[in-house]
Amino acid sequence: MEEGRSGRDGGEGVDLKADVAAYVEAVPPEHRALFGRVHRLVLEACPEAQLSLSYDMPTYKVGKRRLHVAAWQHGVSIYGWKAHGDGGFTERHPELRTSTGTIRLRNEDAAAISDEELRELARAALTSLEGA
Repeated sequence: MEEGRSGRDGGEGVDLKADVAAYVEAVPPEHRALFGRVHRLVLEACPEAQLSLSYDMPTYKVGKRRLHVAAWQHGVSIYGWKAHGDGGFTERHPELRTSTGTIRLRNEDAAAISDEELRELARAALTSLEGA
């Protein structure tokens, strides 16, 4: 985790760096590389994003926008964008979107997706006016 990327809990002033780091440490080894890749790409796309825990998962925040990234049994889940504010990602990869508006990214799926495409997803979700 990068220094200065943490957030606060919204009232108690507790620094969440340790909590976010603990979350990452608990990511299953088989999904840690994918989680790390998504984390890196979100911060490359939106270096101003603040990272905190929300709903017990890493959440990237820019203004009022949020993007949640969580490790699950299948790999990594990404959600939180508004309407069509995913930069066209789910149009290009409809098989990765669930009925709940979550992108389920398995290791084998991620291998076929470029870094730039994941950066654009993050950029659109966190900074685009599309779908606002």
